[in-house]
Amino acid sequence: MTERPRPMTARAAHRRPPRVELYERIVAAIHDGTFPPGSVLPSEPTLAGELGVSRPALREVLILLQEDGVITRKHGVGSRVSHQLPPRGLERLSPVEDLLDTTHVDGRRLAASRDLPTDFSAHHLRLSGSDSTWFWETLLTADGVPACFAHEWAADDDTLAEVVPEGPALLDRTADASRGGASDRSMSAVLLAATDAPLTGRSTVGATLLGEERGAAMERSAQTPATLVTQVVSWGSRPLFAAKYLYPAGAPLLHVRQRR
Repeated sequence: MTERPRPMTARAAHRRPPRVELYERIVAAIHDGTFPPGSVLPSEPTLAGELGVSRPALREVLILLQEDGVITRKHGVGSRVSHQLPPRGLERLSPVEDLLDTTHVDGRRLAASRDLPTDFSAHHLRLSGSDSTWFWETLLTADGVPACFAHEWAADDDTLAEVVPEGPALLDRTADASRGGASDRSMSAVLLAATDAPLTGRSTVGATLLGEERGAAMERSAQTPATLVTQVVSWGSRPLFAAKYLYPAGAPLLHVRQRR
């Protein structure tokens, strides 16, 4: 006769996984001021000793805390408790630089050229095969660490000039790969700063890998996982620019605020 398993006690049924308890202990220490916002957490060996846990267990929980925006982590610096999140995110149409949860963003133009449409730009910007348009490739760094690879395409000059009269000339002037050491801006930053027109954005979020070329530019492995945000910004029904923004694993968080 097979023995039936004994029913779980109420205490056993409600026992939480160790990583959940460790996560909550660290969050509680943040709330009670042990680790105030903006402070750097002790090193992993020190913190593991203080908490009485193994380093692998602590490292797993630190990854979860980073994913949830509670802390930020940087190689060679350690883990820092996040400040209160600012009121910004993908629900607001902002330059891509403003969406990164960091204190300082720089840009380096890797390519700037007027090209015939690609399949992507022709589809999203409704370009004909004879239209030429600006294509920019910009590497954005957050606090000195490569954080976002921006591929951006502008609409044809006539459409662009309807919304941003100085837009075509503005892109011409700022498209150089080198600007005397100044930080290069993304196309979204240049165009959004040049108009007060009521614009709307449509974005999708997916997953991909960096690949060889982008991985080399970011000093990361080609197999590094990355989040891909595809965006089209429009004026009414007229697309103004389209972009692919690639964020490798470990990049600063992007903020999304929702309400009902």
